[in-house]
Amino acid sequence: MIQNRMGTPMSDRLRRPHALMRRAVLLAVAGLAAAGAQARDTWVVAGPVPVPTAPAASAPAARESVLDGPLLYEILVGEMALNDGDAASAYELELDAARRSKDAGLFRRTVDIALQARSGDKALAAARAWRTALPASPEPVRVELQILVLLNRSEAVGEPLKALLALTPAPERPALMAGIPHLMQRAANPAAVATVIEATLQPYLSGATAVPARVAIGGCWLIAKQPDQALEQARQAQALDPAAPGPALLALELMSQRPAAEALVQSYLARPDADPALRLAYVRTLTTQQRYAQAVEQLQIATRQQPEVAAPYLTLGAIELELNHNGSGEAALKRYIELAQREAAGPAGVASAASAASAASSSTPNEAQAGPAPRGVVQAWLMLAQAAERRGEYKAAEAWLDKITDPAQALEVQTRRASILARQGQVEQALALIRAVPERDAGDARAKVLAQAGVLRDAKQWRQAFDLLGAASAKDPDDTDLLYEQAMMAEKLDRMDEMERLLRRVMVLKPDSAQAPNALGYSLADRKLRLPEARALIQRALSLTPGDPFITDSMGWVEYRMGQDGEALRLLEQAYAARPDPEIAAHLGEVLWTLGRHDEARRVWGEARRRDAGNDVLRETLARLRVSL
Repeated sequence: MIQNRMGTPMSDRLRRPHALMRRAVLLAVAGLAAAGAQARDTWVVAGPVPVPTAPAASAPAARESVLDGPLLYEILVGEMALNDGDAASAYELELDAARRSKDAGLFRRTVDIALQARSGDKALAAARAWRTALPASPEPVRVELQILVLLNRSEAVGEPLKALLALTPAPERPALMAGIPHLMQRAANPAAVATVIEATLQPYLSGATAVPARVAIGGCWLIAKQPDQALEQARQAQALDPAAPGPALLALELMSQRPAAEALVQSYLARPDADPALRLAYVRTLTTQQRYAQAVEQLQIATRQQPEVAAPYLTLGAIELELNHNGSGEAALKRYIELAQREAAGPAGVASAASAASAASSSTPNEAQAGPAPRGVVQAWLMLAQAAERRGEYKAAEAWLDKITDPAQALEVQTRRASILARQGQVEQALALIRAVPERDAGDARAKVLAQAGVLRDAKQWRQAFDLLGAASAKDPDDTDLLYEQAMMAEKLDRMDEMERLLRRVMVLKPDSAQAPNALGYSLADRKLRLPEARALIQRALSLTPGDPFITDSMGWVEYRMGQDGEALRLLEQAYAARPDPEIAAHLGEVLWTLGRHDEARRVWGEARRRDAGNDVLRETLARLRVSL
């Protein structure tokens, strides 16, 4: 690794978002979304109040017993007027027919026509006429509520909500309350709506509806960006019924804004009857925050509780490999393949699927599987290939890749093969392999550039990678991924001015991303340059991604550079606990060493070396401090 002007190699963790294992973790977690989607459907969402939309030229089905000839004629004329672009006449004709017939389908159609014409007031009038004609039906009240919110008439929401609750049978009220926060999704003034909803739900804050009512109120305050009020409702709801999952799910949504909410999630998940779907939702949150060690703990519980469910094993395997726990990671991936193929085969094919899965997950793979494989299985094969590549078992890696026959995966497969070639010193052959992959669209062309740049970077051909990325960026100057990767190559070349220019361009184009300010702040801190500015940049990154262990590590490192050893130690210990990465370990060990806590420093460094003995930052730190383990 090239040395910078301070003699310290730049941390490769600054470019982790483009690593295969990082992408694999995200893809695996996305797979958990399907497995745990029922969590929100079951606990929090009864389904949003539907926004009526006008079907393309389709008249409502007429009730033969209600709609006579004159009414049918009026409906037909209205539909003809609508097709001719006269929405106003169509609305009046259909509303008149709906009032005379008291037909719900006609009222619904009238609301559709008004919304198609972008007339909120007429849609509201039709909904209210519908409600008058059919006072025992909850549907027009739901539609009225939705329209009132869309029209920003928060002061009028209370009465129809109260009426809807009264019309709903008692056993169904908790489900109705669960859907109330969705009323606010498009509210112009969500805080005003939340205030009205909280007042309306006051009579329901006792008895069987107490918990769902508080969760609904909390959800409204969450959408209104009042997390403290939302958290208080979650706490009160969980105190009323610790076994209810709703308060824990609300707390889970609050975790990014109020870390204290996590205690409610953990309290619920500590119960033996905790719903597995909520545990998987918690895993997704932990993984998003890169708290991989805690995510592994939860996934291990999930696989013990439901050992025959495939999805958690994929995420577990991806995270374990990301943490360099190769043995447990590969075991989890092979178990995932077995279960996923069994699930895909269905009950009739369990026996044959189990046999095929045994071959597919064997430690010495040899032939491709017949037919298209599920997406998750393909991802598992790719990760197993990289794990074998890490160990230098290139033939085994190729065997895993040979299983993948889907043309849509060609670029990723060839990129992995290119990495194998590059590791063996065949860089030009690796680049040629990537260039030869057919391009289905512009996205593939861009991906090929990034893949080639990755090969060149790993081969330490930083000038060639910089030039390649620069040429691609010249064609698309607003592509933040290209700019960021080029900035990282500029750092390798010790061209700090160019790196800073590129990263500041990324910050302008993508102000909500923490990646660029963290990279620039860390680079300045590592060189002991403009330390107050470096700290401000990292603080900005941390505010965008609270709790990220790598950004927390950056903050700890800048505090160390500024002589704040105590604060540096606190932050680095926090980062290392969340993510025991060798580079974080290198920094933590150095601070411990500086503080004279040599035995602790050696222990941390020793753990890191066992995980990744070849890590450049760790090796440089030990050499610079003249420490032997």
